[in-house]
Amino acid sequence: MKKGLLALSPLIVFIVLYLVTSIIARDFYKVPITVAFMVASIYAVCIFSGRPLKERIEVYSQGAGNSQMMLMIWIFVLAGAFANSAKAMSSIDATVNMALALLPGQMLLAGLFLAACFISLSIGTSVGTIVALTPIAAGIAQQTGTPVAMMTAVVVGGSFFGDNLSFISDTTIMATSTQGCKQSDKFRVNSFIVLPPALLILAVYIVMGADMASPQHVGEVEMLKVIPYLAVLVTAIMGINVMVVLALGIALTGLIGICNGTFDVFGWFQSMGTGIMGMGELIIITMMAGGLLEIIKHMGGITFIIRRITLHVHSKRGAELSIAGLVSLVNLCTANNTVAILTVGGIAKHIGDRYGVDNRKAASILDTFSCMTQGIIPYGAQLLMAAGLTQLNPISLVPYLYYPFAIGAAALMAILLRYPKRYS
Repeated sequence: MKKGLLALSPLIVFIVLYLVTSIIARDFYKVPITVAFMVASIYAVCIFSGRPLKERIEVYSQGAGNSQMMLMIWIFVLAGAFANSAKAMSSIDATVNMALALLPGQMLLAGLFLAACFISLSIGTSVGTIVALTPIAAGIAQQTGTPVAMMTAVVVGGSFFGDNLSFISDTTIMATSTQGCKQSDKFRVNSFIVLPPALLILAVYIVMGADMASPQHVGEVEMLKVIPYLAVLVTAIMGINVMVVLALGIALTGLIGICNGTFDVFGWFQSMGTGIMGMGELIIITMMAGGLLEIIKHMGGITFIIRRITLHVHSKRGAELSIAGLVSLVNLCTANNTVAILTVGGIAKHIGDRYGVDNRKAASILDTFSCMTQGIIPYGAQLLMAAGLTQLNPISLVPYLYYPFAIGAAALMAILLRYPKRYS
Protein backbone atom coordinates (compact mmCIF):
# COMPACT_ATOMS: atom_id res chain seq x y z
CA MET A 1 0.00 0.00 0.00
CA LYS A 2 2.70 2.48 1.04
CA LYS A 3 4.86 1.51 -1.93
CA GLY A 4 1.95 2.02 -4.31
CA LEU A 5 1.09 5.43 -2.90
CA LEU A 6 4.76 6.40 -3.05
CA ALA A 7 4.81 5.43 -6.74
CA LEU A 8 1.85 7.73 -7.41
CA SER A 9 3.12 10.56 -5.19
CA PRO A 10 4.90 12.47 -8.03
CA LEU A 11 1.51 12.97 -9.69
CA ILE A 12 0.09 14.13 -6.34
CA VAL A 13 3.00 16.58 -5.94
CA PHE A 14 2.24 18.04 -9.37
CA ILE A 15 -1.50 18.34 -8.65
CA VAL A 16 -0.94 19.97 -5.26
CA LEU A 17 1.76 22.34 -6.50
CA TYR A 18 -0.11 23.42 -9.62
CA LEU A 19 -3.85 23.00 -9.10
CA VAL A 20 -4.22 23.49 -5.36
CA THR A 21 -1.87 26.48 -5.09
CA SER A 22 -3.46 28.08 -8.16
CA ILE A 23 -6.94 27.63 -6.67
CA ILE A 24 -5.78 29.12 -3.35
CA ALA A 25 -4.17 32.05 -5.18
CA ARG A 26 -7.23 32.31 -7.49
CA ASP A 27 -4.86 32.67 -10.40
CA PHE A 28 -3.84 29.78 -12.66
CA TYR A 29 -0.96 31.84 -14.03
CA LYS A 30 0.60 32.23 -10.58
CA VAL A 31 2.47 28.91 -10.78
CA PRO A 32 3.84 28.17 -14.28
CA ILE A 33 2.91 24.64 -15.29
CA THR A 34 6.51 24.06 -16.43
CA VAL A 35 7.76 24.77 -12.89
CA ALA A 36 5.17 22.41 -11.39
CA PHE A 37 6.30 19.61 -13.73
CA MET A 38 9.97 20.37 -13.04
CA VAL A 39 9.51 20.12 -9.25
CA ALA A 40 7.42 16.94 -9.58
CA SER A 41 10.03 15.46 -11.94
CA ILE A 42 12.92 16.19 -9.56
CA TYR A 43 10.91 14.67 -6.72
CA ALA A 44 10.16 11.56 -8.85
CA VAL A 45 13.84 11.03 -9.67
CA CYS A 46 14.75 11.43 -5.97
CA ILE A 47 12.24 8.83 -4.67
CA PHE A 48 12.99 6.34 -7.48
CA SER A 49 15.27 4.42 -5.16
CA GLY A 50 17.30 1.26 -5.62
CA ARG A 51 19.05 2.44 -8.79
CA PRO A 52 22.03 4.71 -9.51
CA LEU A 53 21.15 8.34 -10.25
CA LYS A 54 22.35 7.98 -13.85
CA GLU A 55 19.98 5.06 -14.45
CA ARG A 56 17.03 6.93 -12.90
CA ILE A 57 17.67 9.89 -15.18
CA GLU A 58 17.89 7.52 -18.16
CA VAL A 59 14.45 6.08 -17.33
CA TYR A 60 13.06 9.63 -17.11
CA SER A 61 14.70 10.55 -20.42
CA GLN A 62 13.34 7.44 -22.14
CA GLY A 63 9.83 8.46 -21.14
CA ALA A 64 10.41 12.04 -22.23
CA GLY A 65 11.74 11.00 -25.62
CA ASN A 66 9.79 7.87 -26.50
CA SER A 67 8.35 7.51 -29.99
CA GLN A 68 4.86 8.70 -29.04
CA MET A 69 6.16 11.81 -27.29
CA MET A 70 8.45 12.64 -30.21
CA LEU A 71 5.58 12.19 -32.69
CA MET A 72 3.51 14.70 -30.69
CA ILE A 73 6.46 17.10 -30.60
CA TRP A 74 6.88 16.96 -34.39
CA ILE A 75 3.16 17.71 -34.73
CA PHE A 76 3.54 20.66 -32.35
CA VAL A 77 6.48 22.00 -34.39
CA LEU A 78 4.57 21.76 -37.67
CA ALA A 79 1.39 23.15 -36.11
CA GLY A 80 3.29 26.15 -34.76
CA ALA A 81 4.90 26.83 -38.12
CA PHE A 82 1.59 26.52 -39.97
CA ALA A 83 -0.50 28.54 -37.50
CA ASN A 84 1.89 31.50 -37.43
CA SER A 85 2.63 31.57 -41.17
CA ALA A 86 -1.14 31.36 -41.83
CA LYS A 87 -1.67 34.22 -39.40
CA ALA A 88 1.10 36.28 -41.02
CA MET A 89 -0.50 35.97 -44.50
CA SER A 90 -4.00 36.71 -43.05
CA SER A 91 -5.28 33.22 -43.87
CA ILE A 92 -6.93 32.92 -40.43
CA ASP A 93 -8.67 36.31 -40.82
CA ALA A 94 -9.96 35.36 -44.26
CA THR A 95 -11.26 31.99 -43.03
CA VAL A 96 -12.94 33.63 -40.02
CA ASN A 97 -14.61 36.17 -42.32
CA MET A 98 -15.90 33.33 -44.48
CA ALA A 99 -17.33 31.52 -41.43
CA LEU A 100 -18.99 34.74 -40.21
CA ALA A 101 -20.44 35.37 -43.66
CA LEU A 102 -21.85 31.83 -44.01
CA LEU A 103 -23.17 31.25 -40.47
CA PRO A 104 -25.66 33.47 -38.63
CA GLY A 105 -24.37 34.61 -35.25
CA GLN A 106 -26.88 32.42 -33.40
CA MET A 107 -25.40 29.28 -34.97
CA LEU A 108 -21.70 30.01 -34.54
CA LEU A 109 -21.26 27.89 -31.39
CA ALA A 110 -23.41 25.02 -32.64
CA GLY A 111 -21.88 25.20 -36.12
CA LEU A 112 -18.34 25.03 -34.75
CA PHE A 113 -19.26 22.05 -32.54
CA LEU A 114 -20.86 20.23 -35.50
CA ALA A 115 -17.81 20.94 -37.66
CA ALA A 116 -15.49 19.50 -34.98
CA CYS A 117 -17.73 16.42 -34.59
CA PHE A 118 -17.85 15.81 -38.35
CA ILE A 119 -14.13 16.30 -38.97
CA SER A 120 -13.06 14.17 -36.01
CA LEU A 121 -15.49 11.41 -37.02
CA SER A 122 -14.05 11.52 -40.54
CA ILE A 123 -10.36 11.50 -39.60
CA GLY A 124 -10.54 9.61 -36.29
CA THR A 125 -8.22 11.94 -34.40
CA SER A 126 -8.88 14.73 -31.92
CA VAL A 127 -5.44 16.31 -32.40
CA GLY A 128 -5.90 16.77 -36.15
CA THR A 129 -9.30 18.36 -35.60
CA ILE A 130 -7.94 20.74 -32.96
CA VAL A 131 -5.05 21.78 -35.22
CA ALA A 132 -7.44 22.51 -38.09
CA LEU A 133 -10.20 24.38 -36.23
CA THR A 134 -8.69 26.04 -33.14
CA PRO A 135 -7.18 29.10 -34.89
CA ILE A 136 -10.52 29.66 -36.67
CA ALA A 137 -12.41 29.34 -33.37
CA ALA A 138 -10.07 31.84 -31.68
CA GLY A 139 -10.52 34.29 -34.56
CA ILE A 140 -14.33 34.02 -34.39
CA ALA A 141 -14.19 34.56 -30.62
CA GLN A 142 -12.18 37.75 -31.01
CA GLN A 143 -14.49 39.06 -33.75
CA THR A 144 -17.68 38.34 -31.78
CA GLY A 145 -16.46 39.23 -28.28
CA THR A 146 -16.92 35.65 -27.05
CA PRO A 147 -14.38 34.25 -24.53
CA VAL A 148 -11.60 32.59 -26.52
CA ALA A 149 -11.40 29.78 -23.93
CA MET A 150 -15.06 28.90 -24.42
CA MET A 151 -14.88 28.89 -28.23
CA THR A 152 -11.70 26.81 -28.14
CA ALA A 153 -13.31 24.34 -25.74
CA VAL A 154 -16.19 23.88 -28.20
CA VAL A 155 -13.66 22.57 -30.74
CA VAL A 156 -11.86 20.39 -28.17
CA GLY A 157 -15.15 18.85 -27.03
CA GLY A 158 -16.33 18.15 -30.57
CA SER A 159 -12.98 16.64 -31.46
CA PHE A 160 -13.53 13.87 -28.90
CA PHE A 161 -16.83 12.91 -30.52
CA GLY A 162 -14.94 11.36 -33.44
CA ASP A 163 -12.00 10.22 -31.32
CA ASN A 164 -14.52 8.10 -29.41
CA LEU A 165 -16.78 6.91 -32.26
CA SER A 166 -14.77 6.86 -35.50
CA PHE A 167 -13.99 3.46 -37.05
CA ILE A 168 -10.44 4.60 -37.82
CA SER A 169 -9.73 6.11 -34.38
CA ASP A 170 -6.78 4.45 -32.64
CA THR A 171 -8.82 4.25 -29.42
CA THR A 172 -11.61 2.37 -31.21
CA ILE A 173 -9.14 -0.01 -32.84
CA MET A 174 -7.37 -0.65 -29.52
CA ALA A 175 -10.59 -1.09 -27.50
CA THR A 176 -12.17 -3.54 -29.95
CA SER A 177 -8.98 -5.54 -30.48
CA THR A 178 -8.33 -5.97 -26.73
CA GLN A 179 -11.95 -6.99 -26.06
CA GLY A 180 -12.31 -9.22 -29.11
CA CYS A 181 -15.33 -7.60 -30.76
CA LYS A 182 -16.15 -5.99 -34.11
CA GLN A 183 -15.77 -2.24 -34.57
CA SER A 184 -19.31 -2.04 -35.97
CA ASP A 185 -20.73 -3.70 -32.84
CA LYS A 186 -18.80 -1.39 -30.53
CA PHE A 187 -19.96 1.59 -32.61
CA ARG A 188 -23.58 0.51 -32.13
CA VAL A 189 -23.26 0.26 -28.34
CA ASN A 190 -21.24 3.48 -28.14
CA SER A 191 -23.84 5.36 -30.17
CA PHE A 192 -26.57 4.53 -27.66
CA ILE A 193 -24.39 5.99 -24.90
CA VAL A 194 -22.84 9.12 -26.45
CA LEU A 195 -25.36 10.36 -29.05
CA PRO A 196 -27.85 11.62 -26.41
CA PRO A 197 -25.23 13.79 -24.65
CA ALA A 198 -23.94 15.00 -28.05
CA LEU A 199 -27.46 16.15 -29.01
CA LEU A 200 -27.90 17.68 -25.56
CA ILE A 201 -24.67 19.67 -25.84
CA LEU A 202 -25.62 20.77 -29.38
CA ALA A 203 -28.92 22.07 -27.98
CA VAL A 204 -27.03 23.84 -25.17
CA TYR A 205 -24.80 25.58 -27.74
CA ILE A 206 -27.85 26.63 -29.77
CA VAL A 207 -29.38 28.19 -26.65
CA MET A 208 -26.08 29.79 -25.59
CA GLY A 209 -25.62 31.23 -29.06
CA ALA A 210 -29.15 32.64 -29.30
CA ASP A 211 -27.96 36.10 -28.26
CA MET A 212 -24.74 36.01 -30.25
CA ALA A 213 -24.59 38.27 -33.25
CA SER A 214 -22.12 38.41 -36.09
CA PRO A 215 -20.05 41.62 -36.24
CA GLN A 216 -21.74 44.47 -38.09
CA HIS A 217 -18.83 44.84 -40.46
CA VAL A 218 -17.47 41.48 -41.60
CA GLY A 219 -14.27 41.86 -43.60
CA GLU A 220 -14.01 40.89 -47.23
CA VAL A 221 -13.63 37.17 -47.84
CA GLU A 222 -10.39 36.75 -49.79
CA MET A 223 -10.81 33.21 -51.11
CA LEU A 224 -7.17 32.91 -52.16
CA LYS A 225 -6.11 33.30 -48.53
CA VAL A 226 -8.71 30.75 -47.40
CA ILE A 227 -7.13 28.01 -49.57
CA PRO A 228 -4.52 26.84 -46.97
CA TYR A 229 -7.23 26.16 -44.37
CA LEU A 230 -9.58 24.61 -46.89
CA ALA A 231 -6.73 22.34 -48.03
CA VAL A 232 -5.98 21.37 -44.42
CA LEU A 233 -9.65 20.59 -43.70
CA VAL A 234 -10.21 18.60 -46.91
CA THR A 235 -7.01 16.55 -46.63
CA ALA A 236 -7.71 15.91 -42.95
CA ILE A 237 -11.21 14.63 -43.79
CA MET A 238 -9.64 12.38 -46.44
CA GLY A 239 -7.72 10.69 -43.63
CA ILE A 240 -4.25 11.82 -44.68
CA ASN A 241 -1.62 11.76 -41.91
CA VAL A 242 -1.77 14.94 -39.82
CA MET A 243 1.93 15.67 -40.40
CA VAL A 244 1.44 15.54 -44.18
CA VAL A 245 -1.63 17.76 -43.80
CA LEU A 246 0.33 20.37 -41.83
CA ALA A 247 3.29 20.24 -44.22
CA LEU A 248 0.89 20.89 -47.13
CA GLY A 249 -0.65 23.81 -45.22
CA ILE A 250 2.79 25.32 -44.58
CA ALA A 251 3.76 25.00 -48.25
CA LEU A 252 0.51 26.68 -49.37
CA THR A 253 0.89 29.59 -46.94
CA GLY A 254 4.39 30.18 -48.31
CA LEU A 255 3.38 29.89 -51.96
CA ILE A 256 0.30 32.12 -51.68
CA GLY A 257 1.92 34.60 -49.27
CA ILE A 258 4.93 35.10 -51.54
CA CYS A 259 2.83 35.31 -54.71
CA ASN A 260 0.46 37.97 -53.33
CA GLY A 261 3.30 39.95 -51.76
CA THR A 262 2.33 39.42 -48.10
CA PHE A 263 5.91 38.42 -47.35
CA ASP A 264 9.07 37.31 -49.14
CA VAL A 265 10.85 33.99 -48.64
CA PHE A 266 12.74 35.29 -45.60
CA GLY A 267 9.56 36.71 -44.11
CA TRP A 268 7.93 33.30 -44.52
CA PHE A 269 10.88 31.63 -42.80
CA GLN A 270 10.70 34.21 -40.01
CA SER A 271 6.98 33.61 -39.43
CA MET A 272 7.51 29.84 -39.31
CA GLY A 273 10.42 30.23 -36.89
CA THR A 274 8.38 32.46 -34.59
CA GLY A 275 5.54 29.91 -34.61
CA ILE A 276 7.88 27.04 -33.76
CA MET A 277 9.45 29.01 -30.90
CA GLY A 278 5.97 29.78 -29.62
CA MET A 279 5.49 26.04 -29.09
CA GLY A 280 8.58 25.82 -26.88
CA GLU A 281 6.73 25.70 -23.55
CA LEU A 282 4.28 23.14 -24.92
CA ILE A 283 7.14 20.88 -26.06
CA ILE A 284 8.91 21.15 -22.69
CA ILE A 285 5.69 20.29 -20.81
CA THR A 286 5.10 17.28 -23.08
CA MET A 287 8.59 15.91 -22.49
CA MET A 288 8.56 16.44 -18.72
CA ALA A 289 5.11 14.85 -18.45
CA GLY A 290 6.37 11.84 -20.42
CA GLY A 291 9.42 11.44 -18.18
CA LEU A 292 7.40 11.85 -14.97
CA LEU A 293 4.82 9.27 -16.03
CA GLU A 294 7.52 6.81 -17.11
CA ILE A 295 9.01 6.85 -13.60
CA ILE A 296 5.55 6.35 -12.08
CA LYS A 297 5.12 3.34 -14.36
CA HIS A 298 8.54 1.88 -13.43
CA MET A 299 7.84 2.31 -9.72
CA GLY A 300 4.69 0.24 -10.07
CA GLY A 301 2.12 3.01 -9.81
CA ILE A 302 -0.08 1.66 -12.62
CA THR A 303 0.16 -1.92 -11.32
CA PHE A 304 -0.90 -0.64 -7.89
CA ILE A 305 -3.97 1.09 -9.37
CA ILE A 306 -5.04 -2.04 -11.25
CA ARG A 307 -4.59 -4.27 -8.19
CA ARG A 308 -6.50 -1.97 -5.82
CA ILE A 309 -9.45 -1.37 -8.14
CA THR A 310 -10.00 -5.04 -9.01
CA LEU A 311 -9.80 -6.14 -5.36
CA HIS A 312 -13.50 -5.66 -4.53
CA VAL A 313 -15.27 -6.66 -7.76
CA HIS A 314 -18.22 -9.00 -7.04
CA SER A 315 -20.86 -8.28 -9.72
CA LYS A 316 -21.37 -7.37 -13.37
CA ARG A 317 -22.05 -3.73 -12.45
CA GLY A 318 -18.95 -3.73 -10.24
CA ALA A 319 -16.92 -5.22 -13.09
CA GLU A 320 -18.01 -2.47 -15.48
CA LEU A 321 -17.29 0.21 -12.87
CA SER A 322 -13.84 -1.28 -12.26
CA ILE A 323 -13.07 -1.20 -16.01
CA ALA A 324 -14.17 2.45 -16.13
CA GLY A 325 -12.11 3.35 -13.06
CA LEU A 326 -9.05 1.48 -14.31
CA VAL A 327 -8.86 3.12 -17.71
CA SER A 328 -9.60 6.58 -16.22
CA LEU A 329 -6.89 6.39 -13.55
CA VAL A 330 -4.30 4.92 -15.90
CA ASN A 331 -5.17 7.67 -18.39
CA LEU A 332 -4.49 10.23 -15.66
CA CYS A 333 -1.07 8.63 -15.14
CA THR A 334 -0.15 8.30 -18.83
CA ALA A 335 -1.92 11.35 -20.38
CA ASN A 336 -2.63 9.18 -23.43
CA ASN A 337 -5.99 7.50 -23.98
CA THR A 338 -4.67 4.94 -26.47
CA VAL A 339 -1.86 3.87 -24.12
CA ALA A 340 -4.36 3.68 -21.24
CA ILE A 341 -6.62 1.30 -23.21
CA LEU A 342 -3.64 -0.79 -24.26
CA THR A 343 -2.38 -0.96 -20.65
CA VAL A 344 -5.64 -2.13 -19.06
CA GLY A 345 -7.25 -3.83 -22.07
CA GLY A 346 -6.07 -7.32 -21.11
CA ILE A 347 -7.13 -7.10 -17.47
CA ALA A 348 -10.46 -5.53 -18.56
CA LYS A 349 -11.09 -8.54 -20.81
CA HIS A 350 -10.30 -10.88 -17.92
CA ILE A 351 -12.67 -9.01 -15.58
CA GLY A 352 -15.39 -8.86 -18.23
CA ASP A 353 -15.21 -12.58 -19.03
CA ARG A 354 -15.24 -13.51 -15.35
CA TYR A 355 -18.38 -11.53 -14.53
CA GLY A 356 -20.23 -11.86 -17.85
CA VAL A 357 -19.75 -8.33 -19.20
CA ASP A 358 -20.62 -8.05 -22.89
CA ASN A 359 -17.38 -7.54 -24.85
CA ARG A 360 -19.03 -4.81 -26.92
CA LYS A 361 -20.02 -2.82 -23.86
CA ALA A 362 -16.61 -3.35 -22.25
CA ALA A 363 -14.97 -1.89 -25.37
CA SER A 364 -17.36 1.05 -25.31
CA ILE A 365 -16.66 1.71 -21.61
CA LEU A 366 -12.89 1.60 -22.21
CA ASP A 367 -13.09 4.03 -25.13
CA THR A 368 -15.62 6.45 -23.64
CA PHE A 369 -14.01 6.83 -20.22
CA SER A 370 -10.53 7.16 -21.72
CA CYS A 371 -11.76 9.92 -24.05
CA MET A 372 -13.58 11.64 -21.19
CA THR A 373 -10.43 11.65 -19.04
CA GLN A 374 -8.16 12.68 -21.91
CA GLY A 375 -10.58 15.47 -22.75
CA ILE A 376 -10.36 17.18 -19.37
CA ILE A 377 -6.76 16.74 -18.15
CA PRO A 378 -4.81 19.98 -18.67
CA TYR A 379 -1.56 18.12 -19.36
CA GLY A 380 -3.00 15.97 -22.15
CA ALA A 381 -1.83 16.59 -25.71
CA GLN A 382 -5.21 17.89 -26.87
CA LEU A 383 -5.62 20.65 -24.26
CA LEU A 384 -1.94 21.55 -24.49
CA MET A 385 -2.23 21.86 -28.28
CA ALA A 386 -5.39 23.97 -28.09
CA ALA A 387 -3.88 26.18 -25.38
CA GLY A 388 -0.64 26.55 -27.31
CA LEU A 389 -2.42 27.65 -30.48
CA THR A 390 -4.45 30.27 -28.60
CA GLN A 391 -1.83 31.38 -26.04
CA LEU A 392 -4.11 30.33 -23.16
CA ASN A 393 -3.52 28.42 -19.95
CA PRO A 394 -4.90 24.88 -20.48
CA ILE A 395 -6.70 25.09 -17.13
CA SER A 396 -8.82 27.96 -18.48
CA LEU A 397 -10.42 25.57 -21.00
CA VAL A 398 -11.58 22.98 -18.45
CA PRO A 399 -14.75 24.78 -17.18
CA TYR A 400 -16.06 24.97 -20.77
CA LEU A 401 -15.46 21.33 -21.73
CA TYR A 402 -19.12 20.36 -21.65
CA TYR A 403 -18.99 17.40 -24.02
CA PRO A 404 -16.23 15.34 -22.32
CA PHE A 405 -17.98 15.76 -18.95
CA ALA A 406 -21.32 14.87 -20.56
CA ILE A 407 -20.12 11.60 -22.11
CA GLY A 408 -18.48 10.64 -18.81
CA ALA A 409 -21.79 11.18 -16.98
CA ALA A 410 -23.72 9.31 -19.70
CA ALA A 411 -21.33 6.34 -19.60
CA LEU A 412 -21.56 6.20 -15.81
CA MET A 413 -25.37 6.20 -16.00
CA ALA A 414 -25.20 3.44 -18.63
CA ILE A 415 -23.34 1.28 -16.11
CA LEU A 416 -25.52 2.11 -13.10
CA LEU A 417 -28.84 1.82 -14.97
CA ARG A 418 -27.74 -1.21 -17.05
CA TYR A 419 -28.16 0.62 -20.35
CA PRO A 420 -28.42 -0.24 -23.21
CA LYS A 421 -30.41 -3.28 -21.99
CA ARG A 422 -29.50 -5.45 -24.98
CA TYR A 423 -25.80 -5.28 -24.12
CA SER A 424 -26.11 -5.26 -20.31
